[in-house]
Amino acid sequence: MKLGQRLTQLNDMIPTGYMHIWDCCCDHGLLGAALLSRQAASTVHFVDIVPNLMQQLERKLERFYPLQNPPQWQVHCMDVAQLPLLDSPETPLVVIAGVGGDLMIELVNSMCLQNPQQHIDFLLCPVHHQYELRQHLIKLECRLIDEKLIEENRRFYEILYVSRGNKASSHDSESSTLISPVGNKLWQVNTEQQLDIAQRYLDKVLRHYQKISMSNPQKTEKALLDYQRISLKSVK
Repeated sequence: MKLGQRLTQLNDMIPTGYMHIWDCCCDHGLLGAALLSRQAASTVHFVDIVPNLMQQLERKLERFYPLQNPPQWQVHCMDVAQLPLLDSPETPLVVIAGVGGDLMIELVNSMCLQNPQQHIDFLLCPVHHQYELRQHLIKLECRLIDEKLIEENRRFYEILYVSRGNKASSHDSESSTLISPVGNKLWQVNTEQQLDIAQRYLDKVLRHYQKISMSNPQKTEKALLDYQRISLKSVK
């Protein structure tokens, strides 16, 4: 099945070479299947907490990607917060998409607390609460590898590719930077289409925080100020 624009962008941002990629809240496993097809990792893990969904997915994987030794894929019906990341010494990539930023904060925080010495790369695509998620990633001392802004079906998505831990990642680069509370590369555009998407997204975010500030100004004061300081930049 063809990937939509959001999953295609996630797939494009994932480099080959990881030993383990964890496709969390994987739903029907479309992203993980794309990663399997291009052999992005030694093992792709499909993780979701819905038993029926995972049973159906496992049957499909057995049909289209017959198990080898060592296995190219594993299916885990479990709470994402309980991933056994310490089973491998290599830096894993944990992909979480399609859930709210509040739940994403809980999941990322739990993984970091349970694996305090483990270096972890995260590819995150929340459906809302992006500002709060960024604030928490900053507290966890994560560093930015890359970030993208896309629009799909009239919804905007921020995608954050970040690295957490002191050990250098093979997929981290010298250009990795501290995470901005509102994004940095999101607002650097080089096409008219990107400019249009970024401007409409910024307008939407500003309207959102301005609306909330009418009833609870203290809650949104810092976020509103941060977004008001944004200026779109052409990188042509």
